[in-house]
Amino acid sequence: MSRRASDYDESDVRVRPSRRGSRPRSKDRPAHDDAIPGFVTAVDRGRYTVLVAKGVGGKGLPERIVTSMKARELGRKGIVVGDDVELVGDTSGNPDGLARIVKLTPRRSVLRRTADDTDPVERVIVANADQLVIVSALANPEPRPRLIDRCLVAAYDAHLDPLLVLTKADLTDPADFLANYAPLDVAHVVTSTKEGGFDGLEALHGHLTGRVSVFVGHSGVGKSTLVNGLVPDAHRATGDVNDVTGRGRHTSTSAVALRLPGRDGWVIDTPGVRSFGLAHVDLSRIIQHFPDLEPGTAQCPRGCTHDEEECALDAWVASGQAGPAGVSRLESLRRLLRARSGESD
Repeated sequence: MSRRASDYDESDVRVRPSRRGSRPRSKDRPAHDDAIPGFVTAVDRGRYTVLVAKGVGGKGLPERIVTSMKARELGRKGIVVGDDVELVGDTSGNPDGLARIVKLTPRRSVLRRTADDTDPVERVIVANADQLVIVSALANPEPRPRLIDRCLVAAYDAHLDPLLVLTKADLTDPADFLANYAPLDVAHVVTSTKEGGFDGLEALHGHLTGRVSVFVGHSGVGKSTLVNGLVPDAHRATGDVNDVTGRGRHTSTSAVALRLPGRDGWVIDTPGVRSFGLAHVDLSRIIQHFPDLEPGTAQCPRGCTHDEEECALDAWVASGQAGPAGVSRLESLRRLLRARSGESD
């Protein structure tokens, strides 16, 4: 005999369990109170080389290198060389062990660049650096002042102190080239090759001690050779300049932080660059990074782009108030403004 609906009670109803389970999902995340601090020295295909200090994370353990991966709870947060992080898991330094990075400490500084001046995607190169060391050869290959200017803008924008290092001074006199940067009062070191090493290496050490310094420069300028001179155990690959194109061959393939032996300081060697996009730098701020020209903008009309007929900078430069390098500096500024805004030069 069929039953009426009113004949059923709740005990007759079968509840199919959810495939996801009946246990409510917690939004709480582990506190990781046992996490230990470390310093990222290299990044390679999702694996992070992290330096952990002596005695941290285990009584009596020496300073050690820990291989790590990024924990899922960090989401899309990128981790780069120079980052201070916190780790859990196997932090003993066992080569077969693997730790997890569970926390990224707030950064003191960030050096960024884009692929070009119209690329909206900015790439973080290095975190927590104090100084940007811009390496340029005086000859073979020829210096590229426009790239140097771009690096200077990026350094000022990231609140890093710039240091200009000129290599291969044994091939040509650096005086004329340095005259172009005298108005900016940029610190500089001149090096030359000698049998068994470099001239100028001790002066460079003086600028690097006690600081985290990131080295940038286009291929073939001797950047990795210089790093090998500073850190003899670095064994950074070096290459020659192509006789036809005048360009160097990329040798360093990833950034790496190296401790200066016997000194309190780090150098971060980066792959050679052929461009340094500034899409992340606001157009209105670029003039602030040309302090030899900025006073001349006081007479500019409202909304001046500093690349138009009414711009007061032309008269400022013509009067000599921008110094002997004023004409070339104004040209550099305008090339940056045009390239940054996507216009052809």
